Amino acid sequence: MFRLKENNTTVKTEIFAGLTTYLTMVYIVIVNPSILAISGVPSEQVFTATIIAAVFGTLWLALFANYPIAMAPGMGLNAFFTFSVVQASKGEIDYMTAFSAVFVAGIIFFIISLTPLRQMLVKAIPNNLKLAITAGIGLFIAFIGMRSAGIVTDDEATLVRLGDLSSPMVWLTIVGGLVTAIFMMYRVFGAIFWGMIVTAILAALTGNLTFNGVISMPSLPEGILVWNPIEAFGDVIKYGLYGTVFSFILVTLFDTTGTMIGVAKQAGILKEDKLPRARQAFLGDSMTTIIGSMFGTSPSTAYIESSSGVAVGGRTGLTSLVVAGLFVITLFFSPLAATLASVPAITSPALIIVGSLMIGVVRHIEWDKVEEAFPAFLVILIMPLTSSISDGIAFGFISYPLFKLLKGKGKEVHPLLYLFAILFIILLVIMSH
Repeated sequence: MFRLKENNTTVKTEIFAGLTTYLTMVYIVIVNPSILAISGVPSEQVFTATIIAAVFGTLWLALFANYPIAMAPGMGLNAFFTFSVVQASKGEIDYMTAFSAVFVAGIIFFIISLTPLRQMLVKAIPNNLKLAITAGIGLFIAFIGMRSAGIVTDDEATLVRLGDLSSPMVWLTIVGGLVTAIFMMYRVFGAIFWGMIVTAILAALTGNLTFNGVISMPSLPEGILVWNPIEAFGDVIKYGLYGTVFSFILVTLFDTTGTMIGVAKQAGILKEDKLPRARQAFLGDSMTTIIGSMFGTSPSTAYIESSSGVAVGGRTGLTSLVVAGLFVITLFFSPLAATLASVPAITSPALIIVGSLMIGVVRHIEWDKVEEAFPAFLVILIMPLTSSISDGIAFGFISYPLFKLLKGKGKEVHPLLYLFAILFIILLVIMSH
């Protein structure tokens, strides 16, 4: 079924690759509930929804695309959901309404994935803006990690300042981040996950963590949250969540497409720089986003951590099948995950480390060209300062065609980008009031 001989691999190799990928990304079942719980979603609901999304998306890529790539709710998008959509509304929008926006984004994304428009969108957005979006999200989630742990705190005069470094939670975060970074430096598979475990042990030994159980039967406390497209679209229109939906689609689009191409190239799957079974693969993220929103999690994307499994020999969907199977087993460890997610010092290092990895793409931005560099800089700057991915994207998409026009290179800009700029101006200037 997976054509192992054709792909020069074995069952043993694929199983080991699946285990490796799983260990490098399983941190999401702890981090995702800790972030979405801030918006009011029950942690147990998010834990189960996270695994349902991961299993569905990863199985899709395994069975329909035969890719050694795993999928799960994306980092950054969960923070955007909580801080930029729910909390930023100051009580006007609850998490149920926000999940309606995710549901609608998934439906629109699914329709786009059935047409050539998805490839058009990827080509229309300048590479420097794509890189800036990734970097901006990295700074955004790293800032959230530092804020959650108390490393930085609010200040009336300067907005933010250094927190109380004598706090046990701050010290645990610093030690946890240092341990995780050392693991990564020595290329330990699952470095982020093992860093969490070490931090949890230290937290338990210092009296900052109390275990309330390890294993239980899987459950969804609130059942299916969103299922009616008419009601979901109604919520988006009622609360004017157009920019939110657009941001969910754009970030998922770039994240998944870029990750799939990168990991596929590493695995030797690309044929003449083209993805085989691309449509089957690209339908996976949109459908997983829909399924995830129904049960209670933010949009899903392909995970770059899949490259760790490919690095040890994973070449087919059997690797992904193993990852999905391990996530199913993880369903039974909800009490353990909830305990770990309740301590910011355990999850914050993961946010900071992932943020540091994402910011690394800035080295590929063309800093010597102002018309390319300044819009990218605005994206990176605005996201963490406004705690909004959509605002960062808006500033980039408005400034980029403007600078190109001023440079006399307006014809180099894709017509879609001019359309996006106009739409974002309307959203920021008119509809935001």
